[in-house]
Amino acid sequence: MAIIKPAFSTTASLVLIVINLCQLIHGSYADYSSGWQNAHATFYGGSDATGTMGGACGYGNLYSQGYGTSTAALSTALFNNGLTCGACFEMRCNADPKWCLSGTITVTATNFCPPNPALSNDNGGWCNPPLQHFDLAEPAFLQIAQYKAGIVPVSFRRVPCVRKGGIRFTINGHSYFNLVLITNVAGVGDVHAVSIKGSKTGWQTMSRNWGQNWQSNTYLNGQSLSFMVTASDGKTVTSNNVVPANWQFGQTFEGGQF
Repeated sequence: MAIIKPAFSTTASLVLIVINLCQLIHGSYADYSSGWQNAHATFYGGSDATGTMGGACGYGNLYSQGYGTSTAALSTALFNNGLTCGACFEMRCNADPKWCLSGTITVTATNFCPPNPALSNDNGGWCNPPLQHFDLAEPAFLQIAQYKAGIVPVSFRRVPCVRKGGIRFTINGHSYFNLVLITNVAGVGDVHAVSIKGSKTGWQTMSRNWGQNWQSNTYLNGQSLSFMVTASDGKTVTSNNVVPANWQFGQTFEGGQF
């Protein structure tokens, strides 16, 4: 995946920041002060985690995106309709000495674990509301529990995400339908508002299409593009002219970072 890295700026438009902060009201904020919470964890995706590729966050190939096998699908109670995509969680197996292994792991939310109302919450319906549940990539699960356990109690907490390089913007779609996938976000990790500006336009608020795919219906072909990304903690990074005017659909560009 070729990534183009133009210069960026952290200077943001005050008006757009206010607009983006207003959009955050209906989302959840990362809270690192709440301490450890209880949940359960299972695993999926096979020993090489190939079954975890794609997913409800839209990240596609988790290897090439840099997330690797340290990933998790979240239950409804944690997924927040996709707004939690990209958030990081530290986790440890808890109170099951028969199956637990020592140590902790840090995983990124990359997928949704759907509910199964046909099964009871304590017998297969692990991701049913209101349960907090992590369906881990198998290699991640095996770092904290034995394979035969199948499901284990865990303690978890939100932690800052550590990423290499800047935020990545992959432009898909077509003219009048720009679908921008946002990945590799550090800090709290989960993006709650995005704005875009062409070299011939002002700042425009994007709508979230699904997962971390953000949509603009403005004709932006042949224009250099800037992005303003606001995370769940209200912090904003602006990447000015991160995309050159000769961009093509399917390309990925790298901007600033939290």
